[in-house]
Amino acid sequence: MSRQSPYPGVSRRAVDQLIIQVKGDVFLPGDPGYEAELSGFNQIVRHRPAVVVAATCAEDVAAAVSFARDQGLAVGVQATGHGSVAPAERAVMISTRWMHTVSVDPEARTAQVEAGALWHQVIAAAAFHGLAPLNGSSPQVGVVGYTLGGGLGPLGRQYGYAADHVTRIQIVTADGIHRTVTPERDSDLFWAVRGGKGNFGIVTALEFRLMPVRRLYGGGIYFPGERAASLIRAWWEWAGAVPESMTSSLALLRLPDAPTVPAYLRDRLTVHLRIAFTGPADEGERLVRPLRAVGAALADTVGDMPYSAVAEIHQDPTEPQPYHERNIVLREFDDEAIDALLAAAGPGSACADPMVELRHLGGALSRPPVLPNAVGNRDGALTLSTLSRPGSADCVLGPLARWSTGRRYLNFLAGPDTAYAVADCCDQDTYARLRQVKEQTDPLNLFRLGHALRPDSSTEGRA
Repeated sequence: MSRQSPYPGVSRRAVDQLIIQVKGDVFLPGDPGYEAELSGFNQIVRHRPAVVVAATCAEDVAAAVSFARDQGLAVGVQATGHGSVAPAERAVMISTRWMHTVSVDPEARTAQVEAGALWHQVIAAAAFHGLAPLNGSSPQVGVVGYTLGGGLGPLGRQYGYAADHVTRIQIVTADGIHRTVTPERDSDLFWAVRGGKGNFGIVTALEFRLMPVRRLYGGGIYFPGERAASLIRAWWEWAGAVPESMTSSLALLRLPDAPTVPAYLRDRLTVHLRIAFTGPADEGERLVRPLRAVGAALADTVGDMPYSAVAEIHQDPTEPQPYHERNIVLREFDDEAIDALLAAAGPGSACADPMVELRHLGGALSRPPVLPNAVGNRDGALTLSTLSRPGSADCVLGPLARWSTGRRYLNFLAGPDTAYAVADCCDQDTYARLRQVKEQTDPLNLFRLGHALRPDSSTEGRA
């Protein structure tokens, strides 16, 4: 049935043709299913696109991109919506959640995933063969968006960023062509997408290497907030001496008095130490012992675990909610910096952010990958990130800015104020090269609704 588009200048006939052309559903504002298809994990923005395409295959994605180009609309993409940035309004939103096939080649130690696959699917499929992906802290996050933004997870210090291990990308570019890009084929695009995220097209599938990891000595230790000063100092001194097989992080939590939150964490400041060690359990226990000695814990879940239980380390939220996510990368973290953090977010501070987190970098994260990419921050010592409620101003990162590298990490940014953050996440040469690839592959700037490259006056809003 023909439906009148509510957006001036968008052809009803073209919409009808798109409906015929794609295998998935097409939704217009007001249609049943429109809001449900747009729903995402981070509700900090509300999308109101002209058209939503629930893609089921690469051909659907290509048709949607071609339609958007012909109608002069921007193109957005969403799998889970964890990294919501800019609201999609005069746009075509491509939902990839129905494209979720995952396959593992145990001999090649690789995984092949479609655009909407989630990390828990890959973790389970790889674990069957004694392998592990370089997933993040939440197995509910989409594989593609996480990987294209770098991918900093529990195995990072040993194996590097997830983007470092991508071997093949399938992508629909602004001309509507579905391409396979590799280090040998479209090498500039292959370089740019890994770190430059969605600025160059819609990725429909990825292939990447898996790691020979079956188990971890891992989990979390929760301490009362009064221990924050001694624990942060002990952890950072300890982190300087641990092997690369140990990846850790520390978070200051202020969680609500809610039924979904364990009673010992409700409505108080707590410190959450996270541990992921790939070595033997007895060695892990020995390494963690000095941190346990800081004081009595509220809870301690660190122990030997199958890699398939990796979600238990961070215990990330599972229910959708609105939040700002901001961060800086620290070059160092001396006593004065620790004092500044405690003043900004420690006991007695005015900070109300639900989470203030430090992640230890170094190791493989500091080395250039075998297959070069656009992921920056190889010189950082730590990421310092915050989750805050809508409308909340930063109260943590500013006071720590003097210890920053001047860079940010792309995947730990969400909310409209982070729309043009790519320039802050890499050096000038990398950004200039990203702009060159953008001009070559998307001269009309169709793909501008995520973490976008800042357009110049000749490309802004042309599409």
